[in-house]
Amino acid sequence: MNYENYDPSFPDQPVVDLYLPVWSKLPAFRSKPAFVWVDDDGDGTASALTYSQLNDSVQSISSRLLIPLQRGDTVIILCPPGLELIEIIFGCQRAGLVSIPMLPPDPSFAQESHHHLTRVLSQTKPKAAIATRGYITRVNHYIYSNSANRDEKFVAMLQNLRWVSTEEIGTESNAKIRPSAPSPPSCSYNGCKPEEVYLIQYTSGATGIPKPVLVTAGSAAHNVRAARKAYDLHPNSMITSWLPQYHDCGLMFLLLTIVSGATCVLTSPTSFLKRPRLWLQLITDFRATCTPVPSFTLPLVVRRGGVNKGTSPINLASMKNLIMINEPIYRAPVEEFVNAFVPFGLNPSSISPSYGLAENCTFVSTAWRAATNDSATFPNIPTHNKLLPSARLASTNDDSSSEEEDMQIVVVNEETLAPVQDGTEGEIWVSSLSNASGYLGHPSLTRENFHARLSNKGSNCFLRTGDRGIVKGEERLLYVTGRCSDIITITPPNAIETSSRAHHAHYLETSAYDAFPQFLRGGCIAAFERDSRKVAVVAELQRSEGLNRDVLRGLCEGIRDAIWNREKVEVGLVVLVKNGSVPKTTSGKLQRWLAKARLVGGKMNVVMEMEFGVDDNGKSLSSFMGSSVNGSEARDEGTGGKRSSSSSSSSSSAMEVSGNAAGERAESEIAYALTSSGGDSTRPKLLSML
Repeated sequence: MNYENYDPSFPDQPVVDLYLPVWSKLPAFRSKPAFVWVDDDGDGTASALTYSQLNDSVQSISSRLLIPLQRGDTVIILCPPGLELIEIIFGCQRAGLVSIPMLPPDPSFAQESHHHLTRVLSQTKPKAAIATRGYITRVNHYIYSNSANRDEKFVAMLQNLRWVSTEEIGTESNAKIRPSAPSPPSCSYNGCKPEEVYLIQYTSGATGIPKPVLVTAGSAAHNVRAARKAYDLHPNSMITSWLPQYHDCGLMFLLLTIVSGATCVLTSPTSFLKRPRLWLQLITDFRATCTPVPSFTLPLVVRRGGVNKGTSPINLASMKNLIMINEPIYRAPVEEFVNAFVPFGLNPSSISPSYGLAENCTFVSTAWRAATNDSATFPNIPTHNKLLPSARLASTNDDSSSEEEDMQIVVVNEETLAPVQDGTEGEIWVSSLSNASGYLGHPSLTRENFHARLSNKGSNCFLRTGDRGIVKGEERLLYVTGRCSDIITITPPNAIETSSRAHHAHYLETSAYDAFPQFLRGGCIAAFERDSRKVAVVAELQRSEGLNRDVLRGLCEGIRDAIWNREKVEVGLVVLVKNGSVPKTTSGKLQRWLAKARLVGGKMNVVMEMEFGVDDNGKSLSSFMGSSVNGSEARDEGTGGKRSSSSSSSSSSAMEVSGNAAGERAESEIAYALTSSGGDSTRPKLLSML
């Protein structure tokens, strides 16, 4: 089917849900699949929802939801990923409800798995929860059980909810959806208005406790229209995604599919993690033109993609937008992926480094450009400090830039609140109609982050992203360099004569992994300040069995030396922990603040830790403690290292962390990242010890 006459600027609607009745009435779209769900159950079973079926289902669901609920009520959606979840999300918007989609925790609520749900219930105070009948039955079993481990306050929250089953509102994710009353014309639309909050989207928790962001229906529509233009999406586009559909990029691409009139092929994150080759197969089988993935996906697929193990060939020639999220984006793993899959038809110009955050409804910018004759595309695109750019900013003399129309991005000095010159790093600020309304229950933080103004002129309100960036080159490419809260500031010994130096934690973590990729889990290393002059590094081991004391000592010293040699940063503490100890968000982002809190609170599954400092005579000193070496604890002290340190060693218990951070539990991670490998002279020596 061909849609050459489709104008991507028409018909623009004030809210995303209003696109559905438009498409469902057009003969060319009525029977076209809007969403396809693929189960990785061995036979690749797929089910689909056409635009007509989805619109009818959404109308039916919205009518049924308004029987037990009233317009404006807040509801929490606790459904597994799939077509049913999509129907409910759009059904809530058409009913005028405020929805909170989230990953349903195991209804046994064991091992404190309900912490985030408790947070959501206490902060948003929803009137109802939507879940499958089986899930509700198990929740009731927990509520009325006599277990001594029950959280009574949590039980009271669950009891105060009205539980609505998906069977009660009649969702059906297949071609047998019963016909419903035709949806009303836009003039009598009673769903969420553009200025009304339709979604509460929690931040990832990468830099602090997740916060509830209030998203209006109008800002969400503006955001996906901006993304549609940036990625040149249209009804011929075929999108594929395994991202969680509950928030951030996964949710945005549901809306983006509808706005573009495209088709989106979906599968679950669990299916992808079990078999990364599935992602490649979906691109091949459906001739996908666009796919969003966290940046850790590329090296993961290179190593575990099993390209030569499947029975069907891989062909990536259809791909036009391989969208990478989770900044900062290193060039090396992207280049490794491109080199590995160019033989399978991948066009390097499809690489689309992008930037976004929940406070701006997800999408902010991309460095990708649709022009086929543009030489400034990967692999020719410039880099900064090993990073790829995530935006092309408008020239200060170019008033016609499409980027400027949708998103005004400036890099600002955090102290003076004035824009910095190109080439100077600062905080990224964004002014856009996509900006969310603020944080629920955080008025002062909302004023500070959502209503910032530049100091040197009367300006629009800006969103302070909390991310740092730098603009370079004639094309004014924006590089997202890290997070403001993760900056490590080191005060040199002679602080009077030498100024403090700021370092991004991810560079230190990459240096550590590059030294020992055979021993450490990539993307599972957290670096943070220990004090004003020292850094702590917590690193997950790929395996802890069979590693003797000498190997562990060599790893600790090697990590310290690798970071010093590459970044000139003094490491005061190296902690080796077991697999799964370093906390991450549901989208795979490191939670360095929580790693520090857990280390201080003694909640890390430590294999070994090693202190570095100097003794009273100024000699380099290391103390080596093992919490699980050959089944017993051990602590050795001795001199070592060729460098001198400026401060004496101190125990990890001396580190301080704010009370509200300590003890907070991270959400379950959906993946672990793998970064590029490097070389180190210590590695062969360690391998020979095994």
